[in-house]
Amino acid sequence: MYSSVVHLARANPFNAPHLQLVHDGLSAPSSSPTGPPGPPRRSRSLAAAAVEEYSCEYGSMKFYALCGFGGVLSCGLTHTAVVPLDLVKCRMQVDPQKYKGIFNGFSVTLKEDGVRGLAKGWAPTFIGYSMQGLCKFGFYEVFKVLYSNMLGEENSYLWRTSLYLAASASAEFFADIALAPMEAAKVRIQTQPGYANTLRDAAPKMYKEEGIKAFYKGVAPLWMRQIPYTMMKFACFERTVEALYKFVVPKPRSECTKAEQLVVTFVAGYIAGVFCAIVSHPADSVVSVLNKEKGSSASQVLQRLGFKGVWKGLFARIIMIGTLTALQWFIYDSVKVYFRLPRPPPPEMPESLKKKLGLTQ
Repeated sequence: MYSSVVHLARANPFNAPHLQLVHDGLSAPSSSPTGPPGPPRRSRSLAAAAVEEYSCEYGSMKFYALCGFGGVLSCGLTHTAVVPLDLVKCRMQVDPQKYKGIFNGFSVTLKEDGVRGLAKGWAPTFIGYSMQGLCKFGFYEVFKVLYSNMLGEENSYLWRTSLYLAASASAEFFADIALAPMEAAKVRIQTQPGYANTLRDAAPKMYKEEGIKAFYKGVAPLWMRQIPYTMMKFACFERTVEALYKFVVPKPRSECTKAEQLVVTFVAGYIAGVFCAIVSHPADSVVSVLNKEKGSSASQVLQRLGFKGVWKGLFARIIMIGTLTALQWFIYDSVKVYFRLPRPPPPEMPESLKKKLGLTQ
């Protein structure tokens, strides 16, 4: 499978070295059968230099592996950093009478559990979201290559939003299977006082009580929460980056410094994060309650919570997810910069499509 992906990636319209050369005007053929020969030496040497600046080929196994590593860092570190806010958010969702708001939730938690209580669930959070990040970002790049080659260069441009949505949804399907066991343990630790304080205590107890089902009964609600979230996260981010470079940033991306590019990444990530939080919050409320209770189904929890109940804790989630998403994209893009991975510029209309639409002579 991976060898075929690598082969397809070489002709991918999202291939960064190729697009960057076209953007910079360096990939024109050195000669034409009907015209005078061009300057072959300079063109070839510049093209070679542009390709050699990357540490690996777009779509290679090394590329996917490092993208997955970037996902591990971006998701694992950021989700662990906001464990206190996540803990209060979960408690507001499952016990709104006791935890009436963000500040009240922090106050009650500190009074009952002390400062250390705010870190409950950090271990399953770090492990679970590191695994999720590995699959989310790594598989997104894989599916983006596969689907874009199935569509072809012109359709990949015309239907690029649909391509982002399909690739991210496919990646998140597998990412949630990797996340589900640790998410279940995390919610038990955070929302059931006295159940367990650590992952080492929670996991054996869950297995003894309900078997393997205890770790995966929340996977369907996770899909309900995470797939729309991730589709919004990737598609909104990609299109926001494109819009920022087109309408806000006063110069092309190729002329921006790496620091300027990472600022654009952070801003686009935060904008995407706000929309992500809103789209995925109702399902997040269901997941929190479902993992706390035994014997309940997602539909039963949804019916009991009602419309108003599923929106409890939204403000906290917007703050958390907006910041998380922005930092995740910043870390992920920083990993690409550090390891000199191909980073495609915003997509441009292919010349063949311009000719079909009569936009060029």
